[in-house]
Amino acid sequence: MQTNLVIGGDRRAGADGDTVDVLNPATGETVATVAAGSVSDMRDACDAAAAAQPAWAATAPRVRAELLRSCYQVMVDNADLLADLIVAEHGKPKADALGEIAYAAEFFRWNSEETVRLHGSIGTNPAGTARMIVHHPPVGVVLMVTPWNFPAAMITRKMAPALGAGNAVVIKPPKETPLTALALADLFENEVGLPAGLVNIVTTASASAPVKAAMDHDAVRMVSFTGSTEVGRILLKQASDRVLKVAMELGGNAPFVVFADADLDLAVEGAIAAKMRHSAETCTAANRFFVEEPVMEEFGTKLAAAMSAMTVAEGHAEGAQVGPLINQEAVDNVDRLVGSAVADGANVVTGGAPIEGPGFFYPPTVLTGVGTDADVAREEIFGPVAPLIAFTDEDEVIAMANDTEMGLMGYVFTQDLARGLRVSEQIQAGMVGLNRGVVSDPAAPFGGMKQSGLGREGASEGIYEFCETQYIATNW
Repeated sequence: MQTNLVIGGDRRAGADGDTVDVLNPATGETVATVAAGSVSDMRDACDAAAAAQPAWAATAPRVRAELLRSCYQVMVDNADLLADLIVAEHGKPKADALGEIAYAAEFFRWNSEETVRLHGSIGTNPAGTARMIVHHPPVGVVLMVTPWNFPAAMITRKMAPALGAGNAVVIKPPKETPLTALALADLFENEVGLPAGLVNIVTTASASAPVKAAMDHDAVRMVSFTGSTEVGRILLKQASDRVLKVAMELGGNAPFVVFADADLDLAVEGAIAAKMRHSAETCTAANRFFVEEPVMEEFGTKLAAAMSAMTVAEGHAEGAQVGPLINQEAVDNVDRLVGSAVADGANVVTGGAPIEGPGFFYPPTVLTGVGTDADVAREEIFGPVAPLIAFTDEDEVIAMANDTEMGLMGYVFTQDLARGLRVSEQIQAGMVGLNRGVVSDPAAPFGGMKQSGLGREGASEGIYEFCETQYIATNW
């Protein structure tokens, strides 16, 4: 198991000798101890990326594309190994971990195809006095700060298009889940042959000082971040000091709207997918369930039955569907939100209290009688709790759905296609699932509106995020 920093092709301990313990959330026990990088380590990583980037940018797009395609294949070939690392450090069920690896690998396959399609343009200016040439060179060195909930996919979703466009990267993975990042770097260098220094990994005990050091480094021209809106605001302010390009995928508070004419079995199936995938720790998770009054009782009963039937267990256990939360703080936060809702008059239909024993487990929970002002409806839950809120008409539910500073994801269930499209288009979110609970796809633009982020990942838009636009005027 690789536990050292990856800087310029070297595997080394942190300059200060510090380390970080990685815990298994299912047991609370230490599964590995990794090097903790310092400010000087981060500067070294930025230097290494700066040294590697020019030759990579000059490499033919087809060659870069073939190496990305090899990254895809090596992830597929090592899916079981990588999934086991995710189970160990994150806790999600093995089936979800394998699904994450398949999804994460697909970003390399998709972007291997986009790499050879970075199109510019040539034309004549309106006055007829010059040719206008537009092309898209790489940004340069990109700092990537990634979250713990998808230890592989949140890295590859950024790394693949960045490399495809001709950039070098410095990745600061979370202290909770660094093992997958380190393993990926080894696979890409040792089995694929990515040039040393192109992908650098600096694990840290505390993110603030090393990340700031990277953002202050002369070679760094962009920061790509996935995480909370609170931290995103801090990074945006710091990025302004050097006018860095930014891509931000921030928090969510997704509405899940169920109209009375919806296929309720399909809606419940979608709710389980939208809420419970990856132990409910996703930014796209359904957070507020708005159910039209005539079907509130039936939907609530069906959803509670489906939620309570889910198997909560350690990720390798047979039939495991819901793993632990990432740490005790996460359990405490979910329990606080549930307790506050109950104190305000909500009813617990199923679940509602932490599971006793080792690990950081919280059961699938359904609440009814929740008010729109409840903390559980205003904050991102990041846990297996479904608060149900009744509504009476279309205009009301659109207003309720949009009553948040977030705008990442939304879900709508109805058998009336016209209404489904009409409501989806009025929900202020970057993505909407209409009669489905899963929408993420490397071929689709992922990102939010309002305070849920800036820019898009995936699709053709994703690779251009890591490019500049240059215009050349010539008489030729």
